[in-house]
Amino acid sequence: MLHEWNIGVLFLAKATSAPTRSDLRWEFATMAAGVALFAVALVAIVNFFFRRRTRDLTLVYFGVFCILYATRLLAHVSFVRALFNEPGKFWDYLTWLITCTIILPCSLFVYQVVGEHIRKLIRWLLAAQTAFAVFGIAAAALGASLIKLNEANSVVVLGTFVATGVFLAARTRRSGPRTPLSYEVRVLLGGFLVWLLFIVEANLSGLGIVHWRDVEFLGFLFFVASLRYVAARRTFGNEERLAAIKSELEIARRIQFSTLPQSNPTLAGLEIAARYVPMSAVAGDFYDFLVVDARRVGILIADVTGHGVPAALIASMLKVAFAGQVSHAHDPAAVIAGLNRSLCGKFEEHFITAAYLFVDLERGVLRYSAAGHPPLMLVSRAGGPAREIEENGLMLGMFPEAVYSSVEIPIGEEDRGLLYTDGVLEARDAADEEFGKRRCKEFLQSHAKLAAPAFADTLLANIAAFSGQNPTRPPEDDITLLVLDFQSGRA
Repeated sequence: MLHEWNIGVLFLAKATSAPTRSDLRWEFATMAAGVALFAVALVAIVNFFFRRRTRDLTLVYFGVFCILYATRLLAHVSFVRALFNEPGKFWDYLTWLITCTIILPCSLFVYQVVGEHIRKLIRWLLAAQTAFAVFGIAAAALGASLIKLNEANSVVVLGTFVATGVFLAARTRRSGPRTPLSYEVRVLLGGFLVWLLFIVEANLSGLGIVHWRDVEFLGFLFFVASLRYVAARRTFGNEERLAAIKSELEIARRIQFSTLPQSNPTLAGLEIAARYVPMSAVAGDFYDFLVVDARRVGILIADVTGHGVPAALIASMLKVAFAGQVSHAHDPAAVIAGLNRSLCGKFEEHFITAAYLFVDLERGVLRYSAAGHPPLMLVSRAGGPAREIEENGLMLGMFPEAVYSSVEIPIGEEDRGLLYTDGVLEARDAADEEFGKRRCKEFLQSHAKLAAPAFADTLLANIAAFSGQNPTRPPEDDITLLVLDFQSGRA
């Protein structure tokens, strides 16, 4: 900026004569302002790292802006220069380097605060300012005159103000009635206008029109106070919003868990172990039971595409639709088709994979149908290979006239069935290799002797170890699994 070169000229003039007590007082005030700005900047950056979950970069841009300005301010203090054994040319180039770059964090700060209708202009200005900064630093390194470069910088700064004013005026005329400025923008404008008065004073003093001391830094301190207020307001406001969202997600999580079965059905000859591991507070996985009588039960497992609240809401819709299928619970194809008809047209950009298994302990058979879901796996706990049962139709919620079929499977007293969502198969290790069907079948065979609850817990632990999950790295997808152990006790 033009006034910075004027400050440098004034400093050289003062250096030729012994400083007066008044000069020393002003230098002390300038140095105190610089140190205060450094402290404020460091506090802002530290606050960002302690509150980084807000992901608001205004504190960082504010801190960098203050550090650059404080460094340039202190570079003009004779006491600071005396502390370092550097020639005057070094300080001139340091000042120029900061002058070229200081506008960038300031513009980035403004970009975070203003509305989208202004951001396009800020992006163009940032591109122009970055280009000039690269040009100015390279030109100074090649020996160009700093006086000429400062004049060019003044043109860029004035051009920025003019371009902004023209853009805002044109937009106001084009869009009709003027859109009220946000509270944060009004605070920034107020602080900047105060600083601008001090900048004008500094330039008039440098040109010899007035003979006042350089007090431009006082105006900058006022502007910094407005920046700090806006940055703090945004940070704490974001934290309040995040806290409100977290509270709402916790309520949603409790509601969703209430839609899941609170206990598993108890049937003689069947033990069921269920495990539900959402990747976030709420999830799109779902399972439920339709108990027909003491010997027959229907089991649904489903997976809504996507994660979070939208998927959880669709999963709650699935529960209502599933409750309406009780009249034909014995017919898996009819249940899946009924769910599909109930859900089609209820949502966009989502679909559901599902599998329905009807257990008839009286006859010793399973009936199975699915809609784009991973296959049912069966193994005998007495030994032997695991096998896949796949009877898939189209995913739910997309095609109202989709047709589904079912398959009937005989079961033995030592059989184990495994229903699961794709979070089991798609868990990935560090090499991006999936857990997959092969590992799942091998685990099913090698751990057949474990009781159903222990098997479910061990499988989850094995998947977690495979994919490197820990408290800082949650699952990459929701995981739900149902272990069905068929035992003696059938009539």
